[in-house]
Amino acid sequence: MLYKLSLSNLNIYLIKICLFSILINIFCYKQTFGKEYIILQSTTSTQNSGLYDYILPKFTEKNDIDVRVVAVGTGQAIKNAQNCDGDVLIVHSKTSEEIFVKSGYGIYRKDLMYNDFVIIGPENDPAKVKSSDNAFEAFKKIFNERAIFASRGDESGTHKAEIKIWNNLNMNTNDFSGGWYRELGLGMGATLNVAVQMDAYVLSDRATWLAFKNKRQHLILFEGDESLFNQYGIIPVNPNKCPSVKTNLSKIFIDWMLSMEGQNYISSYKKNGQQLFFPN
Repeated sequence: MLYKLSLSNLNIYLIKICLFSILINIFCYKQTFGKEYIILQSTTSTQNSGLYDYILPKFTEKNDIDVRVVAVGTGQAIKNAQNCDGDVLIVHSKTSEEIFVKSGYGIYRKDLMYNDFVIIGPENDPAKVKSSDNAFEAFKKIFNERAIFASRGDESGTHKAEIKIWNNLNMNTNDFSGGWYRELGLGMGATLNVAVQMDAYVLSDRATWLAFKNKRQHLILFEGDESLFNQYGIIPVNPNKCPSVKTNLSKIFIDWMLSMEGQNYISSYKKNGQQLFFPN
């Protein structure tokens, strides 16, 4: 009788241990894997600037939604979204963004924030870019001098802005010969690293340059021209094209980024006392 009672108690004890283990596993699973998330297809400039490291934890803390960033050039980010590999886009090539929405891949497009592009170059400025009256004259001087120019060459928003300037000068980069024009196919941070190593000129978004540490003797040589305006847009991917897209979570994220709270966080992000992005 005592033996049977002890065995029964042992069984109850083992059952309790198993139930406790199951509950612990469920809790751990929820903590590790259970949090809802969205995939943000993004330009590299917002990532390289450090903005996401600053602002996304604030969104996640409030909404309990993770944002997983895929940082590539704007052109590649749009292609990824067209392949249904994302829920939201933050990019900076308005014409391409509007085509994306018009083609049915995005529900809508809204202005999120802006800054500007700047022309970076070596301190000795061999092409005398610093004395230019506008960005077109600056680029023409670089061409005339055949000074080394580092192009992202990756269909990013920055690359598209660069090509637009060359086109306004009736120049096609496919016609450039010799070793002065270097198409790198790299993100903004990597392109800046190469440009600094080569003593090259380069077009950069201001935010990435301000956050960039390996400046050496390079500095901003030209800025402030209206042709260098840099607008960022935010777009939810359309579930009619991509049924697996997380529309409800995307809406929460976009609404927060466009809200007074989100816009205030954007404007409060600074490097060395300088504001990197300006809210719309």
